[in-house]
Amino acid sequence: MASTTTQHPADGHDLIRVRGAREHNLRGVDVVLPKRRLTVFTGVSGSGKSSLVFGTIAAESQRLINETYSAFVQTFMPSLARPEVDLLDGLTTAIIVDQQRMGADVRSTVGTATDADAMLRILFSRLGSPRIGSPQAFSFNVPSARGSGVLTTSDGATTSRTFEVTGGMCPRCEGRGTVSDIDLAQLFDETRSLAEGAITIPGYTADGWQVRVFAESGFLDAAKPIRDYTDAERQDFLYREATKVRIGNMNLTYEGLVPKVQKSFLSKDREGLQPHVRAFVDRVATFTPCPDCGGTRRSAAARSSRIDGTSIADACAMQVSDLAGWVRGLDAPAVAPLLASLQQLLDSFEEIGLGYLSLDRASGTLSGGEAQRVKMIRHLGSSLTDVTYVFDEPTTGLHPHDVRRMNDLLLRLRDKGNTVLVVEHKPETIAVADHVVDLGPGAGSAGGTVCYEGSVEGLRASGTVTGRHLDDRAALKAAVRTPTGALAVRGASAHNLRDVDVDVPLGVLVVVTGVAGSGKSSLIGGSVSSLPDVVTVDQSPIRGSRRSNPATYTGLLDPVRQAFARANGVKPALFSANSAGACPSCNGAGVVYTDLGIMAGVATPCEVCGGRRFDASVLEYRLGGRDISEVLAMPVAEAEAFFRETARVPAAQAVLARLVDVGLGYLTIGQPLTTLSGGERQRLKLATHLGERGRVLVLDEPTTGLHLADVAQLLALLDRLVDRGDSVVVVEHHQAVMAHADWIIDLGPGAGHDGGRVVFEGTPADLVAARSTLTGQHLAEYVGA
Repeated sequence: MASTTTQHPADGHDLIRVRGAREHNLRGVDVVLPKRRLTVFTGVSGSGKSSLVFGTIAAESQRLINETYSAFVQTFMPSLARPEVDLLDGLTTAIIVDQQRMGADVRSTVGTATDADAMLRILFSRLGSPRIGSPQAFSFNVPSARGSGVLTTSDGATTSRTFEVTGGMCPRCEGRGTVSDIDLAQLFDETRSLAEGAITIPGYTADGWQVRVFAESGFLDAAKPIRDYTDAERQDFLYREATKVRIGNMNLTYEGLVPKVQKSFLSKDREGLQPHVRAFVDRVATFTPCPDCGGTRRSAAARSSRIDGTSIADACAMQVSDLAGWVRGLDAPAVAPLLASLQQLLDSFEEIGLGYLSLDRASGTLSGGEAQRVKMIRHLGSSLTDVTYVFDEPTTGLHPHDVRRMNDLLLRLRDKGNTVLVVEHKPETIAVADHVVDLGPGAGSAGGTVCYEGSVEGLRASGTVTGRHLDDRAALKAAVRTPTGALAVRGASAHNLRDVDVDVPLGVLVVVTGVAGSGKSSLIGGSVSSLPDVVTVDQSPIRGSRRSNPATYTGLLDPVRQAFARANGVKPALFSANSAGACPSCNGAGVVYTDLGIMAGVATPCEVCGGRRFDASVLEYRLGGRDISEVLAMPVAEAEAFFRETARVPAAQAVLARLVDVGLGYLTIGQPLTTLSGGERQRLKLATHLGERGRVLVLDEPTTGLHLADVAQLLALLDRLVDRGDSVVVVEHHQAVMAHADWIIDLGPGAGHDGGRVVFEGTPADLVAARSTLTGQHLAEYVGA
């Protein structure tokens, strides 16, 4: 390890010490981190950064905090295992601000996620005219209700009491803002009976409980085709309200098919559903803004109360930057502390580059980077000090113009007396670090060691992969390709787009850029991705269980199983841990989960198979000298060489070569998909499309999670895609990708209602020469023009 140039404080209480960290691929890592400083962790993808920062330091901090609660309280908390580490000393409370998308709850908005909505509800309950009640009268999550009950007084007497709850929920859409029109033909086949499988909803099998309740309810004839139902039977089948029925020896609830579908499928966030269920929802329902509340989610009473002519629905629909101005203009001494807090919160949105959002934006629609910055807002005004803040690539999704602002925010958290730990690849953020820990030298089994620890200046001179590439700059292309055609977009008006007309060239590398919130995703995702022969490769989660891995997702496992079967004269199913070859003790999971009641549950490697997932008899069969568990434990790059040179399975080698092409050579082919980052998921999806030709590929920030040294490999891959006949459209902020483009479409000039226009179309050289946009100015600075 290179010698450190950072002088640590003498006091041991000012240090976080890690000794012998062995999580995932870490090889007994020892580091000493200064508290109340900004430390950036660097290294190639898969080098062990997240294993050290999130899997070791943050995980142990959270586990220790959970242990301070009573055993009863701990039963309601996530179960956290102790990290594989010899010593962790000097830890403080860790607050993780990651890029996990904010929950799939359709009732969650930017306003509810940041408490801005709660503050507005209090504000309108105090200042709104007419006065309609307490803050809950403005809440779209509280319904209005009337009821009665029995009150028992202190002397034992009872009296009937009528009560009324006044909530702000729109009764028509139940606070969701949308209503659905259901296509009944997608729910059932009229020519069949219930016994014949008439219901065609996912999970509704003819012999399953869902259908059995319908068939044995007494309301319907299970042998009669749906088309022969009487009007009363059809009403009971489709719309009957919840009713208790006796099925066998159990009391169950019968409910019509339509309300059942609305509760089970349509009330859930679409993006949180499994792919086949999402496809069903898309077929069965058309969602439109609620006609009663206009999509605002709130009741007529809640919308009627106004402050200076503005209702709470109007306020939540405003762009936050405009709402901040409206709040600033209110003069109400009686609620001055509330206005000050609300003003500070709204100003934080603008400071963090999210002033273009509105509070009524569904939180599930935020990108990973936006979600991370929304989470940051809670902490910017916090009075806590001596906290450890842990960030996962906070510059993701940020234009170069906004990266500097993010750096200022990280430094502000540090200057309040906090320890800030950041996993990051951007040289602009690495440059402001007080301390740098560089892991590597490679990825996966070739990583997991500390290559350098010290100052940024020392990193540049260290000779590590990060140090050598820290000052890399891509040059503008000497010549650009000539388009072979164009995709015409006319009158695009989704979200903040202002009737945009633009031609997206084909047969070239097109980069769409602009500040966050300028309309890039609205233009490409809303207008281009929906066109025929367009394949969109984004960073959204890959649905599947913890048994899913790159081998199953890419289809690699099929030729591998067949090759093992041919070589050993047995059936392919033996080489599936989810089928005939599974270890009988752990059912192919590789681990055994033990519930310890009030204590945290424990996952331990299966004692029978040793975590290899397969029955011992299956592991006796070999291909090229390896058993199936050894093959699944190989990194992609090693497996590619194995199937090319030793086992000679061309179909498997071709899939693995594509994974290497997209920079995933360090992943093990049996690694659970749940452990992949957003950037890794995107590159895995891209690999599955590399075998297709003549498509229009749309990539959403493919440099996310890429080390500086890997960007050149990505650019080479994009070139190969275009040269073989594909059209590639990339939504990107990285200047190296912009400089390498054949054509740039720049949106802006600002975000929200200050954006939504095409402010430049042309070559990168023309953009640099003009310097007419923020992107042009930063690109010119980057290339040294």
